[in-house]
Amino acid sequence: MDFSRKVALKNALLFCGILSSLLYVCIDIIAGMMWEGYSFAHQAISELSAIGAPTRSLVAPLLMVYVVLLITFGVGVWSSAGQNRALRVTGGLWIGIGLIGLAWTPFPMHLGEPVTSFANTMHSIFAGVQVSLTLLAIGFGAVAYRNWFRFYSIGTILTLLTAGVVAFGLAASGQTAWFGAIERINVYGYLLWVAVLAVVLLRADKGPGLIGGSDAQRDIT
Repeated sequence: MDFSRKVALKNALLFCGILSSLLYVCIDIIAGMMWEGYSFAHQAISELSAIGAPTRSLVAPLLMVYVVLLITFGVGVWSSAGQNRALRVTGGLWIGIGLIGLAWTPFPMHLGEPVTSFANTMHSIFAGVQVSLTLLAIGFGAVAYRNWFRFYSIGTILTLLTAGVVAFGLAASGQTAWFGAIERINVYGYLLWVAVLAVVLLRADKGPGLIGGSDAQRDIT
């Protein structure tokens, strides 16, 4: 495969990051609108794909497409890293996050069951693992750069941590008011980060200062 084809393939892989984020947002909005009485402000995103939800037949297959796109994006980040070890770890983590998403498939939320039920407990465990790996991926993404993207990544991490603490507090107290809104701040925050990283890497082939430039290649050990 010649160089131009390699670049085209890598760019196609990276573009999957943008597509994955757009697809997830569309799934959330469209499914929420289809479910009469669903509250974006107060209900969790996971309820849209839960056993017993009227939108599960639409959402569950589309989420599988999202996961495949995310894994593909992770491969693209890995292949774009060059000598930047932190960025390579970032790509590997997104691949891992996607694979965990596949393993999560047999454990959807069950509407009408208590939070402590086996199915909902397993769902919460997988969610916790994904959140932890997502924070790590964004953290390594911050380490990979010494420019504005580092500060943006740090800001994203702080936003996710704050929203996560508030959401955990609501769940622990048994309150559902505004849980959906807070969760969407968290989820949309990392979806945006993925899309921004994809754009940064796609632009890298068009000028210095990104991958292959002075900032991105100087990962911190």
